[in-house]
Amino acid sequence: MSAPAGIGEPEPPPDDHTLLGLREMELNFGPQHPSTHGVLRIILKVDGERIVSARPEIGYLHRGTEKLFETETYPMVIPHTDRLDYVAAATNNHAYCLTVEKMLGLEVPKKAQYIRVLLDEMQRISSHLLWLATAGIDLGAMTPFFYTFREREVILDLFEEYCGARLTLHCMRIGGLLEDLTPGWIQKVRDFTVPFEARIDEYEDLLTENRIWKLRTIGVGVLNAARCVEMGVTGPPLRAAGLAWDVRRAIPYEVYPELDFEIPVGKNADTYDRYLVRMAELRQSRRIVLQCCDWLEKNPEGPIRGKTPRVIKPPVGEAYAAVEAPKGELGFYLVSNGTNKPYRLHVRPPSFINLQALPEMAKGHLVSDLVAVIGTIDIVLGEVDR
Repeated sequence: MSAPAGIGEPEPPPDDHTLLGLREMELNFGPQHPSTHGVLRIILKVDGERIVSARPEIGYLHRGTEKLFETETYPMVIPHTDRLDYVAAATNNHAYCLTVEKMLGLEVPKKAQYIRVLLDEMQRISSHLLWLATAGIDLGAMTPFFYTFREREVILDLFEEYCGARLTLHCMRIGGLLEDLTPGWIQKVRDFTVPFEARIDEYEDLLTENRIWKLRTIGVGVLNAARCVEMGVTGPPLRAAGLAWDVRRAIPYEVYPELDFEIPVGKNADTYDRYLVRMAELRQSRRIVLQCCDWLEKNPEGPIRGKTPRVIKPPVGEAYAAVEAPKGELGFYLVSNGTNKPYRLHVRPPSFINLQALPEMAKGHLVSDLVAVIGTIDIVLGEVDR
């Protein structure tokens, strides 16, 4: 009896570029990996150390927040917004309140607008400092972590003095604010903000011309402006690609049109330019905070909340409003049926939208570069999963 074809024949020699006869390998990156910045799982296909594809797997932190909104009255929704991007609670509060105010046609007092903008920009500084600290550690730069947390701690102390909370602030209300500024608070903000320029210089002295930092970031994670627009990517990743889109200028809200500041942009659309854009944004936020302090010191009196009805029932209809959060455009789309609870309330979170660019940004790079790419998007999983 003859042997079946193929049996006894020598196996073909393996390709020089294969391992055990396989050219590609599938790996899990996360969800417990510290450099995924939360419970994010990325399913990688790699050819050696080279990334063939990277597929984000999300939902580990999902809490059904948008459905939960429908069970709460309009004021009761505000603390839930804190838990979306939990390192930028003020901007979350602001975007939601703007949406409801748009539905109600409420006018927010000028003093409240200036305080809101001041809180937003302090929150932007705090968020960018946390990003710089964690992105630096991801790539082996440990010293910036200690420097940036030194300043962030002061900002959290200021938040705590104003509203009693350090992280999930619940600091804004529909129509304005709950509390006026505490005595001496503006001076404390100024005492922090004036010397902050020198602190930014310290961060840049550590990293901007650091050859290791540049080798790990230049040319990594390139995403040009056209692709950013197609995917809806906003914030520093979009501006690093050369497009000066910023909600504060493009769709002005509150007193931003009265303030003098610039929109930093890059040109190479890589991880290094996104770093430079965020550094420049720290300087611009400092300018805005000082202008708000000047106005509030000259105008200490005045209401902090508009004429808000005791029971908030927006008319039947829909509205969308957005702010420029630290990570990009953060918007709320509200559908009202005339009751005291939202009929539908959808969040447009920048972390979730920007994360979809990860596969394109990571493809072709090394596994070690994936850490830099994740960090440069600057995601918070509470906002991704909701």
